[in-house]
Amino acid sequence: MDHEVTRLLRDMQRGDSRAVDQLIPIVYRELRQIAGALMRRERADHTLQPTAVVHEALLRLLDGEPVSFENRAHFFALAARVMRRLLVDHARRRVAGKRGGEQQHVELDEGLALTPGQSSDVLALHEALDRLEQLDERQARIVEMHYFAGNSVDEIAAAAGMSERTVKRELQTARLFLKQQLRALGTMPL
Repeated sequence: MDHEVTRLLRDMQRGDSRAVDQLIPIVYRELRQIAGALMRRERADHTLQPTAVVHEALLRLLDGEPVSFENRAHFFALAARVMRRLLVDHARRRVAGKRGGEQQHVELDEGLALTPGQSSDVLALHEALDRLEQLDERQARIVEMHYFAGNSVDEIAAAAGMSERTVKRELQTARLFLKQQLRALGTMPL
């Protein structure tokens, strides 16, 4: 299955319009799982649904400016990133400049789970990830691939061409940095 996704991504990049039609049914369930995981971190009365998030992400990934996907893991990492940005944009519109005041509680664990109901938490995590990306783009990509796209350490290592030990070390370093940033932004990780 992984090889099939990679082959279809390459065919798509070569201009084969049928590849997109073949790709979507293969990746849809996993994209829906990623969106569901991201949505579980949102407030219960969120107006977006996982299906809408997946559809919008696919539109942005496949109908916009051509994107070069290296492989399956890279595709899902980018899809997770687009979904996260969709939720961040939605949260920004929702809070419309009302950030600040009381400290928010954010749990930064293996799943980067956010306390439900806190749109500003999504914004704080996004801001912290942006800061990480400015300092170390590789670490930011590894975080996105692992926590948001759900790739395992060995999948990330294979996709990025590095050892599993390096990926684990980068994840640990990034996690510490994100915790520090969330504290500085007024959110308190566990």
